[in-house]
Amino acid sequence: MGKKILLASLCLWVLSSSIALHASSDGLVRIPLNKKRLDLNSLNAVKIAAKEDRYADSLRNCANHRNMGDSEVDIVPLKNYLDAQYFGVISIGTPAQNFTVIFDTGSSNLWVPSSKCYFSIPCYFHAKYKARSSSTYTENGKSCSIHYGSGSISGFFSQDNVQVGDLVVKDQVFIEATREASLTFLLAKFDGILGLGFQEISVGNVVPVWYNMVEQGLINDKVFSFWLNRNPDDTDGGEIVFGGSDPNHFMGEHTYVPVTRKGYWQFEMGDFLIGNQSTGFCASGCAAIADSGTSLFTGPTTIVAEINHAIGAEGILSVECKEVVSQYGDMILELLIAETQPQKVCSQIGLCVFDGAQNVGTGIETVVERQNREKSSVGQDALCVACEMAVVWIQNQLRQNQTKERILTYINELCERLPSPMGESTVDCNDLASMPNVSFTIGDKIFALTPEEYILKTGVGEEAICVSGFTAFDLPPPRGPLW
Repeated sequence: MGKKILLASLCLWVLSSSIALHASSDGLVRIPLNKKRLDLNSLNAVKIAAKEDRYADSLRNCANHRNMGDSEVDIVPLKNYLDAQYFGVISIGTPAQNFTVIFDTGSSNLWVPSSKCYFSIPCYFHAKYKARSSSTYTENGKSCSIHYGSGSISGFFSQDNVQVGDLVVKDQVFIEATREASLTFLLAKFDGILGLGFQEISVGNVVPVWYNMVEQGLINDKVFSFWLNRNPDDTDGGEIVFGGSDPNHFMGEHTYVPVTRKGYWQFEMGDFLIGNQSTGFCASGCAAIADSGTSLFTGPTTIVAEINHAIGAEGILSVECKEVVSQYGDMILELLIAETQPQKVCSQIGLCVFDGAQNVGTGIETVVERQNREKSSVGQDALCVACEMAVVWIQNQLRQNQTKERILTYINELCERLPSPMGESTVDCNDLASMPNVSFTIGDKIFALTPEEYILKTGVGEEAICVSGFTAFDLPPPRGPLW
């Protein structure tokens, strides 16, 4: 059976031919997600969560049972912190040592802080694994490290039993973290991360927890699914279900698409629409991943700027972008009308060093990231990035037969909508009713999101703050670009 990824309830299948399924209980393991309401004083935590590339969350130990059809279900709840972090509890060792973890489909290793973490401040604020206290511990000792988007952890491998809900995975190899080099880990509500990605991206080629669940015959169906509850008044943050999906949390039929690249849960996404109008950006297909550890929608800077413009989100004014439009806008427009290859436009007008080496419209990096590179000077590099974005935007407007004046005015407006380096942009909460829907095309089906679904609203009345759910993230080739 081919590998599939399910969109709607984010139900993910591990169907690797190297994993054998042994018949066992037909029950589901349901892990509840816990939730904490967002307050205005904690808005910075949302920014941290948005920046976190390998990501968020932890807390609360709970296991219940209830019937789903004819099968008994094991529940492990998830806690929701700030509508941006969802976390649940697992235990390691005998007797059990509890840890709050993020169930992260964007990584594949399990790690928790070690009792041998002496010189890393975050370890003193979270639960730590004590190997000497566990009768089922087996020493490994091989050193390792994992680098995430906004920090890294390092430590060594160990082996012990891991309990998820009522399932006990025996002899699971995991990481005891002895160093957590990030402010994010200090402020996080989670102790560690439980990766649910493929073994192909597992550090040390360690077999992931989910693979061992299947190999040890702990679940009948090779499926896990998430339900994330966004209701701020509900103490139930949601749940992760091992062995199936809960029909109480979705309507209609699921849509399946193939996994196009093992590692992340990666699939092909079609056209992206703002309102009912195509942006043209993914008309020929874009790579996307379903990542339960990411707090917001992330996408290339170019298209995120267009989205934020359409919904009225305000970001940072890019001086370089407006400079390119002012000084080179006419020239870029004329070259594109003359059918110059888009990837060569910026090099022909002298703003980019490489001729055709840039992947215009897909692999565009943010100005901040590009300025840190050493291939060219800071000023030249920033102007090159701005030029590449302008080319993509002007191309899109030309397809719509807009006038020259309208095109340049529109591009200048987009410059003002470029996200901040942290990626966050805000909108006027009073304008939600007039904002357009945004839609993803997945498996030839359009999934539309209303403003209420893609805007993170905190507070009430005059104190309300509304944050755009779209943030820029540019992952360079060959792994990227990715939505």
